[in-house]
Amino acid sequence: MTDFKALIQADTGQTARTIQILDVHNFEDWLKGQPESIRAIVGAYKFVANPDSYLLLPLVGGKNDDKSIADDFTVVAGVLNREKLDSWSLAKLGGRLPEGTYRLAGASAKGALFGWMIPQHEFDRYKELPNQQGPSVLLVKDALGQCDEAVRQAEATALVRDMVNTPAADMGPDKIEDLVDKLAEQNGAELIVTRGDTLAEDFPMIHGVGKAAMRAHAPRLIELKWGKADHPKIAIVGKGVTFDSGGLSMKSPAGMMLMKKDMGGAAHAIALAKLVMEANLPVHLHLLIPAVENSVDGHALRPGDILNSRKGLTVEITNTDAEGRLVLGDALTLAGEQDPEMIIDFATLTGAARVALGPDLPAMFCDDKAMADGLLASGEAESDPLWQMPMWSGYDSRLNSTIADCVNSASGSFAGCITAALFLKKFAPDSVAWAHFDTYAWRPASKPGRPKGGEALGLRASWRYLNDRYAQ
Repeated sequence: MTDFKALIQADTGQTARTIQILDVHNFEDWLKGQPESIRAIVGAYKFVANPDSYLLLPLVGGKNDDKSIADDFTVVAGVLNREKLDSWSLAKLGGRLPEGTYRLAGASAKGALFGWMIPQHEFDRYKELPNQQGPSVLLVKDALGQCDEAVRQAEATALVRDMVNTPAADMGPDKIEDLVDKLAEQNGAELIVTRGDTLAEDFPMIHGVGKAAMRAHAPRLIELKWGKADHPKIAIVGKGVTFDSGGLSMKSPAGMMLMKKDMGGAAHAIALAKLVMEANLPVHLHLLIPAVENSVDGHALRPGDILNSRKGLTVEITNTDAEGRLVLGDALTLAGEQDPEMIIDFATLTGAARVALGPDLPAMFCDDKAMADGLLASGEAESDPLWQMPMWSGYDSRLNSTIADCVNSASGSFAGCITAALFLKKFAPDSVAWAHFDTYAWRPASKPGRPKGGEALGLRASWRYLNDRYAQ
């Protein structure tokens, strides 16, 4: 894991290269004050201080009398608003500048530390990356108080990315259990794992989805409990489908190519639990990960089968590729039995959410207005945007079955993410504030600080909401 703590250091006047932060509003004033040689370079590169643009410029003017400034080059960088840097303002710099030490000139790094650090993490488990360089260190004075928080967020985001990027052979239910076990040990938490006959009896939908997997990837419900019993109870649930073939409703080869990421909900939930525990948030945490592989053999779930559920509702299987909502249903039921004051779940649940909102915006479903407003505001504050979708009861009838209490997948392609959320609602407790994130957990194209591959979408927003609500 990247040593994020080493990437931000206190500015005590040590030698460093300077980064001049500009935006399009003050660019011309800055340019007028530069010598002709600098203006020529800026013009040649057509640099106008647009966001995510930068130039390396030579020092000019003879001898450098300021011993705190390195004498090889300085950096000039464009941002959206130099007066208020956000999480991604420095992401292009953190990921691209040459190895060395830097300080901002005339701007505060507050709010931008995460974006400096996270681009310096790369997934290199299976391949030695070419041209990998040493760290770029940022010196700060007025943002030191934010360093620990930024480091925690960077570590949690890197954890999600690494888990999602890891192929299913090395990130099966057993490996997710190992990760949660290690997290429990590090934080003095209790680990509970239910599998085998007990799983089949107590969590029949989790067992039903995962029973076709090989023995090493046998289905299980992984729980972690942490915190004082008299603190507010919160539950975090994550869909842990470590590979989704579609089951007997099998996906096409192209449709399976990204299905190692179908445990992205579990990765988000585990990372959020990590943030809660490492910040010592005064809550009683219950993490639940239904971990399964949706495989095909003679034991596989069939279209037309009827499953019982922990809640007692019977479910007619109309599509074995709508399996994530099944395992979440049993986990949400157990979460509600513990009487928490809120539940948050994460799942890579539907393609319909991506059709509606694209890859960058997680669909959020929440009927509790205060919770929904708080999550949306937190997403905006952290530059980790969410989009609220309607939990519209008018589509409930689309889940009706003639032979069971409900079907697991409505027919047709309309409102797919809404009917999936309505299915989950049948298992979430009515009296508990509950938010459901239908997140993609993947970035199909790179952006500064955000490489193609596994991605945390909605993680920092939900953490900001919990921290604002519960931190002392």
